[in-house]
Amino acid sequence: MEFKKSLSIFEQIGMSVQENIINKEWQEGERIPSVRDFATSIQVNPNTVMRSYTLLQDQGILENRRGIGFFVATGALKRSVQQRKDQFAAEFLPELFKNMEQLGINWDEMKQYYETWKINNEHETKQ
Repeated sequence: MEFKKSLSIFEQIGMSVQENIINKEWQEGERIPSVRDFATSIQVNPNTVMRSYTLLQDQGILENRRGIGFFVATGALKRSVQQRKDQFAAEFLPELFKNMEQLGINWDEMKQYYETWKINNEHETKQ
């Protein structure tokens, strides 16, 4: 896993876990890698992974079954998608809207830009 400097490592690990859930690589009710196994696979301290798992447990994304491990909680997909939408709206949309306003881009133009992007990136979105 390649980490970005803009976010803490434990937050990036949490986002990675949510991506696995959103991409349906990890299903609700499924056991996920142990703290130690996940830490080894991404080469970080197990305490950092534990912090991420605990945060996701507090958010209702994961559940800890004592002595067994962490599992994807029921409703985790829906909660993860909503969290990512909220994060996108808070972090990326203000700059997008500002640029649209400054450049005089209306919604019809934006839709065309989006449709062109989809066509040009179709092979990436199907992976």
